[in-house]
Amino acid sequence: MKKKVFAGVLCGSLLYSPFAVMAEQPFQWHNVNVYETTAWDEKDESLFNSENYNFVKYSQIESTLKEATKNSNRVQIEKRGVSSAGHDMFVVTISDRQSKGKYGKYQAIRKQMFKNPGKAQDFIEKHPDLKIPVMINGSIHGTEFAGTDSVLHLIERFANDNDEATKQILKDHILVFNVVANPDGRIDATRFNGNGIDLNRDFITRSQPETRQMVDLITEWNPMVFLDLHGYVKQRNGTRQGLIEPCTPPHNPNYEYDLFLNWAVDQAEAMESEILANKDTYENTNLEVSGVDYHKMTGVRIPIRDQSEGWDDYPPIFTPMYAMYHGAYGYTLETPTNDWDGVKWMYDAVMGALKFSSENKVNMVKDQIEMFKRGIQFDHPYHDKGFFPKAYILPADETDPTATEKAVEHLIANDIAVSQSQESFSFDGKTYPKGTYLVEMDQPKAGLANTMLWDGQDISNDVSSMYDISAWSLPELWGFEAIEVPEDRPFNVHTKQVKQVHQDGKLIGKGPFVVPNTSVKAVKLVNSLIQEGYTVKRGDNGDFYIDSVASPVMRKLVKESGLQVESASVPKDANLLEPLNVTILKDGGIGKGQSHAGTRLALERLGFKVKEMTPREVASNGLADTDVFVYSGSSSMISVLSGANAEFGLESSAQVQQLRENIQSFVNNGGKYVAVGAQASVATERLGLSTASVQSGGRNSNGIVLVDYQSSDLTAGYESTDYGFVYEPAWYRNTEGYSVAATYKNSDDFFYAGHWRNRTAAQGQPVILKDQTKDVTLIGLEAGFRDHTDFLYRLLSNAIYSESS
Repeated sequence: MKKKVFAGVLCGSLLYSPFAVMAEQPFQWHNVNVYETTAWDEKDESLFNSENYNFVKYSQIESTLKEATKNSNRVQIEKRGVSSAGHDMFVVTISDRQSKGKYGKYQAIRKQMFKNPGKAQDFIEKHPDLKIPVMINGSIHGTEFAGTDSVLHLIERFANDNDEATKQILKDHILVFNVVANPDGRIDATRFNGNGIDLNRDFITRSQPETRQMVDLITEWNPMVFLDLHGYVKQRNGTRQGLIEPCTPPHNPNYEYDLFLNWAVDQAEAMESEILANKDTYENTNLEVSGVDYHKMTGVRIPIRDQSEGWDDYPPIFTPMYAMYHGAYGYTLETPTNDWDGVKWMYDAVMGALKFSSENKVNMVKDQIEMFKRGIQFDHPYHDKGFFPKAYILPADETDPTATEKAVEHLIANDIAVSQSQESFSFDGKTYPKGTYLVEMDQPKAGLANTMLWDGQDISNDVSSMYDISAWSLPELWGFEAIEVPEDRPFNVHTKQVKQVHQDGKLIGKGPFVVPNTSVKAVKLVNSLIQEGYTVKRGDNGDFYIDSVASPVMRKLVKESGLQVESASVPKDANLLEPLNVTILKDGGIGKGQSHAGTRLALERLGFKVKEMTPREVASNGLADTDVFVYSGSSSMISVLSGANAEFGLESSAQVQQLRENIQSFVNNGGKYVAVGAQASVATERLGLSTASVQSGGRNSNGIVLVDYQSSDLTAGYESTDYGFVYEPAWYRNTEGYSVAATYKNSDDFFYAGHWRNRTAAQGQPVILKDQTKDVTLIGLEAGFRDHTDFLYRLLSNAIYSESS
């Protein structure tokens, strides 16, 4: 009998529960969106998906959840934070009736794993009925709609059904569903959030509100299993459909990977088995388009089992890989198709994972606790001696401690213990004052602490290519010191754990004042003062001078900055700074990503007011109100594009020419132009603004490099040799007529950490240039990469504030 549909909700069961009818008729999803009206301009499909279906729109999520669970006493629905565009994020927690209301108790028991792991293991042995949290993350990529739809069906099942499988899973687990991990992306049918960030690349940075919400959930529950629901991986006209991790090498050496592998392959194969057991219930509605015949499936791709490389878990930027540092058995699940069959595949995979953890939870959670025990006891039997340091010393500069303080706050937010010395101490001939921050490595999440603070390693010869970044060191890319205390060195300092970090800035003296060009917060303070109407000048050394006496507004801004700002005389040759209109060329989503987004966020964090303009807008309207034009990202933005990318590029060759002329006119009339990265440098050549030839290390190369920063406007505040970051590394030849502001270090060891083969041609070559006849700057480094490379942001402000040629 058909269910009646009323304005997007169903009478009775809102979401069809497959297990109740599987024996009677083939699996069939109903259309949940008939007659729906939306609160926003929500897209119905993505051009990047070969198949599309009537997925549940974000505007219907809350009513769907309420309707599906209204008769259940197992469910807790919460709004936990909002997205970058201000949309609610929903967390649904489900357990059997006896457990609801006792979540705090279960969380408290879980916390014992970090204090007395041996006792916790004994407790589990004696109380095998303890409920274990599992976290299921829906559609962190907005175009991968099937994840959230499968979550909705799972919620309805576990809220209402009473079959034996459902009851057993609820007896063994607390299920924590992050229903829509990326509301903005679901609404806009894009991969990224409203800030243009790929959230599944943000977990070492935690820069976005959505990522912070997920980290908070992970640290609150420390789930034993973490399932991240993605798509789409298919074998067209093949028999292995979809993908379930664990991953190929290289594996990050900061894991206790032996404990993970005790269970990970078996659990992945249990998911595969559940899918195959139900394959005849799939409808193959998109067979002709997708080439995926679910009935002919013989398996799922499990990377560690089925391939030698190409799908690695090396960087901790991905959601499941990050969760593994909190003890989770973390998996990315990639459904094959963007349709209701794809939803069914995902549903079955999750059910397979839950059934497996029900059967094996006692020994699985004991191994999870073993990871924490190894950290606390500083016992890492599968690591080389000395791999983990005894501690990290994090000294803070008295004048500008902001980078160190940001790092300490970040570590604490990620459940890493940070302490402060209660007395001064010496190490390696240097004395550190009382209050110096320390990360002592005999702690449960030592692996996460180390992967954030270590230098990284050169893995260029380990595999032919990497899936994504291969280096991310917070000290090197955020601009603070992390001094390793080796394992075999005596080190005994009286410490106290830090709970929070808060240090107000201080304005010392009567003025004028100097603001050192030392950090993101320093430049932001300068821009705030300029916007408030204060006279601010920039000296030859890059420092900033406030040519004014102290005032209440100034004191407030300095206090908020966290810097110590002191009186100083203003150099006679210092240049007056004025408010500037900064425009960045917007990549609307080429290849499912926004290549300019990280640089835009970097500029905003530096305190600049930034306007985005699409290539079509620049071609049509020009840059009349712009002082500084920034190009960061894909060179394709200034091309005529086709297919799914068509709307993000230009419409005709005539429009390409108009854009070229408008940008050239802007530069010829004294406008400042800044190109960031290899692709932007290539685009600058195409625009006729550069005669330097751009060389590239290829898109599979990335990492941390050593750079010789010369003494110049563009590199003020940087030392030679200092760090840089490359992603598709660039360098320049034919540089006659340019001032070279920085080169790669002229040494075999210029590549510090990451993956970059065949790099010798770049050694000692120019990486930052300034045209001597027009105000065009080329920066071959990724100065604003994914809101992560704080240490390099000042290359952007230096370029903006530098004197015209």
